[in-house]
Amino acid sequence: MFLKIITQEKVVFEGEVDSVFTKTIDGEIGILKGHIPTMTALNIGVTKAVIGEQVKFFTTMGGILQFKDEECLILTTLAESDEEIDEARAREALERAKRRLRNAEARLDAKRAEAAIARAEARLKAKLSR
Repeated sequence: MFLKIITQEKVVFEGEVDSVFTKTIDGEIGILKGHIPTMTALNIGVTKAVIGEQVKFFTTMGGILQFKDEECLILTTLAESDEEIDEARAREALERAKRRLRNAEARLDAKRAEAAIARAEARLKAKLSR
């Protein structure tokens, strides 16, 4: 099957894969060749693409996944391959967000901190999954 991961700025990945695993708003999903057509909303998380013995990881920060005619298309606001992620920077962002959450006075600040934590954790999971 063909996988294409696209943001507003660039095509993050395109190529043949054996399977795709990602996090939707309803939970984890796996797509194999021959899967029925589907469309679902993505959550902040990690997308795993298996190509033979090779595994590639990407952060996907929400968006939509569509699968039909042996093509898996992921449209997302932000995606990064595990090679692009700076582990130290992601750890710093995680700690900053956790501090903001502890000190959040307003509900809006808490929601922003929780979203920042989810993004940082997704980056670390993608980076450290190798």
